[in-house]
Amino acid sequence: MKHYLLLAAIFGWLMTPIITVSAHAADAYPETFEKHDEAEERAHADGDEHNEHGEETDNHEDHGHDAHQEQDDHDGHGHGSTKPEEGHEEGEDEHGEHEEGKAEIAPESVQRMGIVINTAAPAMVSQTIPLTGRITLNQNTRADVRARFEGIVRNVNVNLGERVEKGQVLAVVESNESLQDYNVKAPISGVVLERNTNIGDVANGDVLFVIADLSNVWAKFHVFPRDADYVQSGQRVSIHTLEGDKTAMGKIDMLFPTADELTQTQIAIIVLPNPERIWKPGMTIEGDVRVAETEAQIAVKASALQKMEELGDVVFVKEGNSFIPRPVKTGRKNDGYVEIIQGLKAGEAYVSDGSFIVKSDILKATAAHSH
Repeated sequence: MKHYLLLAAIFGWLMTPIITVSAHAADAYPETFEKHDEAEERAHADGDEHNEHGEETDNHEDHGHDAHQEQDDHDGHGHGSTKPEEGHEEGEDEHGEHEEGKAEIAPESVQRMGIVINTAAPAMVSQTIPLTGRITLNQNTRADVRARFEGIVRNVNVNLGERVEKGQVLAVVESNESLQDYNVKAPISGVVLERNTNIGDVANGDVLFVIADLSNVWAKFHVFPRDADYVQSGQRVSIHTLEGDKTAMGKIDMLFPTADELTQTQIAIIVLPNPERIWKPGMTIEGDVRVAETEAQIAVKASALQKMEELGDVVFVKEGNSFIPRPVKTGRKNDGYVEIIQGLKAGEAYVSDGSFIVKSDILKATAAHSH
């Protein structure tokens, strides 16, 4: 009996903690279930919110698509147009509108660009014959200086290229006859072009010095046989260097009656004033001798003519603010004017100076159109 009671006590003692633990766990279940329910409710709520957010996203995407469409429409309006903006016509530059083959230049720009407008009118045009030649010393103002008596040169006072005055002592010579020194003086004022003696040389009649007065020189031209009948003394000649940087006007002072043995040409001489010494002996020159002068019905300044591809000789005619290249046929020419046989009428306004500027403007505009 005692054994049964002991076993029952032990069993009851052992079961007590287990029941206690189970009771605590049972007490904890409602809270757990409540938390689970709350979590489940939150999950359902989050799901609903997520769905609502997804709907908002869809709406946002739809709105963005509409915005992009609107932007495309805007771009199509702003950038798809090929029409130039107002005030910027196609082909327009700082001078104004350009059309193919002509230039439009504003009146205020014409003077600034150095363009001069003139009127086609009758003018006196000379018939000229071209000549070629050289600048030479004026043989009438050249001096070859010699010693009066033979002897030994004791002193030389001047050098080559030096300017001397009339009466200036050039050298001292001891005479062989008298054994006295005497002075060799400059017979004219001018420049020493040759010095052919030194101290100790023998003066025996040869030229010691050559002096030339370069304040005037000769323009010496060759006249070919085919032109000889037209060229006469007294005719006016326009003279210029090959580069055209030096020009002068003169008249034929001498026309030699004989022909040059080498060239078979006549020699025409123009005495050319040379106070600034710009004409140097030895220079190659050209001249236009006027053999006749008549009135041309239409003439323009020589500077008005330009050559353009496919058009040939042109004159730029002014019509309003436009400058149009007009092909012309030319006739007689002189140093200042050109006769126009065809292509221009009296009274028409044309570019007399600065025609190359208008030509460049047209070529620039044409090149722009081609691109």
